[in-house]
Amino acid sequence: MATTSLSPTPKLQFFDLNGAPLSGGLLYTYAAGTTTPLASYTDSTGLIANTNPIVLDSRGEANVWLGTASYKLALYTSAGVLIWTVDNISTNGSNLSVTDHTGDGTTTVFAVDDGFTAIYINGVYQNRNTYSVTSGTVTFSQAPPITSIIEVVYN
Repeated sequence: MATTSLSPTPKLQFFDLNGAPLSGGLLYTYAAGTTTPLASYTDSTGLIANTNPIVLDSRGEANVWLGTASYKLALYTSAGVLIWTVDNISTNGSNLSVTDHTGDGTTTVFAVDDGFTAIYINGVYQNRNTYSVTSGTVTFSQAPPITSIIEVVYN
């Protein structure tokens, strides 16, 4: 049996409140707990820093590689309206584990363990405003599509 690891998300993609790609959106990267800018990078070498803010392309995507520090990320529309802020993001080098579920087009509630860090549906990160979490379950505001792969990532 081969040893495998979860692939990092090769590109981050963000959406507006209507689910459309956040074209021209702005992603600011700060030192955790502050508004002090902290560099992120265009690739795994860490040699070329992104602009800060990172301007998202027409698909709402960007290459975002983090350094070893803890970060705070703030996502804005192209007009400068705050969408969300997430603090204390760390890449601490720990291994990640994943639990998969399969969407059936009607089920909105799935079991999760405490401590998950992200949810993806068919490889697309799900913003936290698309689901809620209560003791041992995640409830999506809309049922994931039939045969969709729901990945719950744990740190």
